[in-house]
Amino acid sequence: MRMFSKWAKTQMDWVVGNRRRLAVVRVAYVALVCVLLAASVFAFLPRIQAHSDQSETQQKITDEAAVRKEYADKVGKTYNFAFGKGNISTPGNAAVLGDTFLEPDAFPTADYCGHCHKEAYHQWRQSLHSNSFRTPFYRTSVNILIRTKGIEFSRHCDSCHNPIAVLGGGLTQSSIVDRKFDQDGLTCTTCHSVQKLQSTLGNGGYVMGVPAVLVDENGTRIPGLVPDSEILAHLDRHSKAVMQTFYRTPEFCSACHKANLPNPLNDYKWIRAFTAYDEWQNSKFSQRNPLTFYQADFTSCQGCHMKRASNALPEPGAKNGTFASHRWTAGNTAVPFYYGFDEQLEKTVEFLKTGNYLNVDLFGIRKANDDKLIAPLGSTAFTLAPGEVVQAMAVIQNKNIGHSLIPEVRDLYEAWVEFVVTDSNGKEIYHSGFIKPDGKLDERAHSFTNRPVNTDGVFVDNHKVWTIHSVAYDNSIQAGRSTLIRYEFRVPSGAKGTLTMTAKVNYRHLRQSYLNNVFGEDHVAYPIVELASRSRTLNLGENPVSAPDPKDNADWMRWNNLGISYLDQLQYSDAIQAFSQVVKLRPDYADGYTNIGLTNIEWEKYASARGGLEKALELSPNNARALYYLALVERRAGNSEAEVEDLKKVLAQYPQSRDARRELGISYYQQRKPQEAMEQFEALQAIDPDDLAAHYNLALLYRRAGMKEKAKEQSAKFVTKKVDPGAPTYSLDFLRKHPEISIESSPWHVHRDAPHGEAVVAGGEH
Repeated sequence: MRMFSKWAKTQMDWVVGNRRRLAVVRVAYVALVCVLLAASVFAFLPRIQAHSDQSETQQKITDEAAVRKEYADKVGKTYNFAFGKGNISTPGNAAVLGDTFLEPDAFPTADYCGHCHKEAYHQWRQSLHSNSFRTPFYRTSVNILIRTKGIEFSRHCDSCHNPIAVLGGGLTQSSIVDRKFDQDGLTCTTCHSVQKLQSTLGNGGYVMGVPAVLVDENGTRIPGLVPDSEILAHLDRHSKAVMQTFYRTPEFCSACHKANLPNPLNDYKWIRAFTAYDEWQNSKFSQRNPLTFYQADFTSCQGCHMKRASNALPEPGAKNGTFASHRWTAGNTAVPFYYGFDEQLEKTVEFLKTGNYLNVDLFGIRKANDDKLIAPLGSTAFTLAPGEVVQAMAVIQNKNIGHSLIPEVRDLYEAWVEFVVTDSNGKEIYHSGFIKPDGKLDERAHSFTNRPVNTDGVFVDNHKVWTIHSVAYDNSIQAGRSTLIRYEFRVPSGAKGTLTMTAKVNYRHLRQSYLNNVFGEDHVAYPIVELASRSRTLNLGENPVSAPDPKDNADWMRWNNLGISYLDQLQYSDAIQAFSQVVKLRPDYADGYTNIGLTNIEWEKYASARGGLEKALELSPNNARALYYLALVERRAGNSEAEVEDLKKVLAQYPQSRDARRELGISYYQQRKPQEAMEQFEALQAIDPDDLAAHYNLALLYRRAGMKEKAKEQSAKFVTKKVDPGAPTYSLDFLRKHPEISIESSPWHVHRDAPHGEAVVAGGEH
């Protein structure tokens, strides 16, 4: 019994212990199951969340599409499709993904972006982009267009100045669009919603997407606003939504900083308006053109106009303590002056007065009835006597601007040379380029502007660009080039001591007559900025050689700039003499010999050009610039194979050279190699969609290849873009009516107060 009891107790203990163990096992098992379930649930949660996010994103996209369709249908019912069904922006080129209207409310406001991007917002608010539409300077012109031709024609201007109005369908009669966005011009999300570019056509050559400030994990754009917390949690996805690689390229700027006047706007023909982008592409800063007179490191539009600097306000977009400027400082002093944006005005004036963009060189003098050139001043001894008539030569070099002086709307800007001669007492002997009491510029000043005229031979005032039929003259200086301006004055017979000559390049935005059109004649004076200047003192008597001034270029470059000026003024003999001085001072300078060869080619002395070009290649083997001009010499000599090989070598170094592509296409055409020629002209059009030679030759090549539609398209473009042979008559009419400035149309001329009879130096009177 005890044994039984002991056994029973043992069994009971085992059972009890086993139950305890089983309980522990059960607990452990349950815990393990819970852990595994929890793990699987937590592992699955991101998938659930991702699915939820994707569903939410897809729902937002679906909702946006529905809202957009409803909006587009509503606007489309009354929209004036004056230029063809579906043409939203014509006469502009702005386009939108989906090829239909975008509701303005789809664009987040600048205030929304400014919550975080405080520095960008602060800079943008005072910038030209922010004020692209509302300023009286812009509104004056575009309102005349609307009153004259209709609001639908303003799409040409507003494709760049007010994209939301264009793509939102607001530019039509009886518009139903709330134009509250007008006050903000180009907002953050207009630029940062561009998804691709339309070649480099200009006039708003971009394709806008539905604005988004965030993408999902798959890169899908999420339309509409999102909370700041979502952006902060996914900064990488925010960056993908608002940034594109091409935003940092000059091609992005070309979408608007290139413009033409198309047939739908003027009912006439295609006319080039301005092309800051093409000018940059042909400058030394693009490193795409082998034919520039000087070389430089690559610099984009953004490299000058969006320079990085330290930010004063919080800015998540800053990198390493610096931020790309969203002021886009350039030449417009009028807008910040008008609105009282003192900081923007200060930055703009500071930008203009940097001092390295232009070089002013008082290069030399000539005495009346004497062909001898006394130059370069400072490096040449001479004598000067009272009573002598002197012709002073000022050379203005566009040294470090990536486009012309002046770019874009030249009929509205004013840049000019003010030339003053004073005696030892400070009394003026000669003054050109002064501001008259009424605020207008001296008509006889040498200004870097143009004079567009209409069919009545009248200057196109108020920027009525749709009436332009011709340009009487264009005195702008292209990037990297120079111009020579001559001033003639008489030294007073009783003068003693010294004379001081000063040449300044002044700039005003805008010209006084246009400011008068905007505000009336009774308005405050707008700022005039001195861009560059140079003075020289002349002794009455002996003038010995003096030490060079730090402002001056080296003598070889001074001669080179003079040669460039002579070349552009068609004075080939003088140009060769100037370039000969260059190689005398710098016998190792290959471009000096190339310049001599180039001048002979322009002079149509092809045989004489060969020696200089071969000498350049001896000094600089495979020099693309010399090879290009040598190819033209080989063509003239009938050496077609050598011609092609030279051009191919140029393109191997500069594949985006417009000139080399054009000439190689012509070479292949002449060799009866249509496919090769076609390839070159098509490549040329990818660089410059408006090249006339490409249009003409492709029309022929396509027609011969049986590509009738393509041939028809190219032929039509050539016809509308070629120069109207009758247009110069309008310019001649204008010049006859304005003898005070007619001499500006001459390649070279002399500015003088009055004729000096026999003392007049050869050239036109001004």
